[in-house]
Amino acid sequence: MSFGVTVSLTLYFVLMIAIGIYAWRKSTSNSEEYMLGGRQLSPAVAALSAGASDMSGWLLMGLPGALFVSGLTQSWIGVGLVIGAFFNWIIVAPRLREQTERYDNSLTIPEFLSKRFPSKAMALRSVSAIVIVVFFAVYTGSGLVAGGKLFDTAFPDLIHIGSLSAYQTGIILTMGIVLVYTLIGGFLAVSLTDFVQGCIMMLALVIMPLVVVYKAGGIGVSEARMLSVDPNFLSMFHGLTVVGFLSAVAWGLGYFGQPHIIVRFMAVRSVEDVPKARNIGMAWMIISLAGAVGLGIFGRSYVVGNNIDIADPETIFIVLANQLFVPLVTGFLLAALLAAIMSTISSQLLVASSSLTEDFYRLFLRRHASEREMVNIGRFFVLVVAIVAAVIGWDPDSKVLGLVSNAWAGFGAAFGPLIILSLTWRGMSGAGAVAGLIAGALTVIIWISLGWGSSFLGGPGVYEIIPGFIVAFIAIWVVSLMTPTKDEFRPLSPVAE
Repeated sequence: MSFGVTVSLTLYFVLMIAIGIYAWRKSTSNSEEYMLGGRQLSPAVAALSAGASDMSGWLLMGLPGALFVSGLTQSWIGVGLVIGAFFNWIIVAPRLREQTERYDNSLTIPEFLSKRFPSKAMALRSVSAIVIVVFFAVYTGSGLVAGGKLFDTAFPDLIHIGSLSAYQTGIILTMGIVLVYTLIGGFLAVSLTDFVQGCIMMLALVIMPLVVVYKAGGIGVSEARMLSVDPNFLSMFHGLTVVGFLSAVAWGLGYFGQPHIIVRFMAVRSVEDVPKARNIGMAWMIISLAGAVGLGIFGRSYVVGNNIDIADPETIFIVLANQLFVPLVTGFLLAALLAAIMSTISSQLLVASSSLTEDFYRLFLRRHASEREMVNIGRFFVLVVAIVAAVIGWDPDSKVLGLVSNAWAGFGAAFGPLIILSLTWRGMSGAGAVAGLIAGALTVIIWISLGWGSSFLGGPGVYEIIPGFIVAFIAIWVVSLMTPTKDEFRPLSPVAE
């Protein structure tokens, strides 16, 4: 590894750890500070933290890799995500910020649901905590897979740990750095590092496609080269079926149920700050997704024009960073990829840990534990979830996009309809909430197990979030109509309406 790359990455690591130490000194004295940063996130930090924790290594590896292979038809995933994120900010963000504080200052999604539906409090906290931990272990594993691929491709000879491969060493190093600042600084550290990492990611996704287009000979040359290889490469509609289209844009449904994203809504300073945060977050998202699309599309042109062999399409960002830039800039770009990976891992670790701490440890083992004990137990569970995720991601043949899509669908189906209806429908009952949660999660698990995401009834596969979301929505609606609500809904304040 060259000196310039080493300098850039070292500065990045030092900055992340420094932020962790700052957050530790400022905001880890009690559970609310460790898990939600004291509900004092500014609009900019909340917006970029939500965006960076959302996109992960998928933004710089999974999506460009899919576009590199299949062309613009894969961009429909991005379209669905933009639509879903926008309505998540409109429907969920203001209501969740207001209601989680109104319902006795709930610190986690399971805790909020238990207080929103006290008749089924224990069942909701238990089941939702299980769903969060299981799917987040898979989701965090996908981030570690991306970290392993980064080290295997860019730094194969950097560090050797016994008989471990470069991929496995990368998993351990990625997990180690994330653990340092997450364990030390909690939610504030995660949010502040997400903000910095979000800025780095967006800058990289603006720079990289522009340089790739220039080096490939311009837009005209690039277009001609791509069309010579595949005349339909730049078509968003060629070969697109109705099922394929729905499966792609249905990714947007997942936003409503992603705990590591919507928890940022709970931590923003006030409901009045939500519109400003929404505008910042959506601008960041559109720019970043456009850059990822450009990277995958024009990266294909550059690779074809220079006869470069790409063994794994998901590493196109890493390959181009090494090919096109001086070492100091290459180091910055690789730091951007690490930022995408680490921002999501840290957020997921903290949410899973918070759920285990509040919804398992305090609920079943130590109801009267001190605030200091809860913070320390939270740190312990961060470590436990990280180890489980490392085991899941240990296989070097794991695909980032596949793991992310499974976890995304699981959360979207289990929590999406549940969160939307619990915030907006007075007639929803506790029994309906439990039914929707279980039905959504099980539908996704069964769908994946039967392979129907790849092929359904002899035709193209249907993304599991579609049946999961529909089944959960129907289950909530039907069961709620059949069971009394027991006056569990507390009206929103006028500002949140």
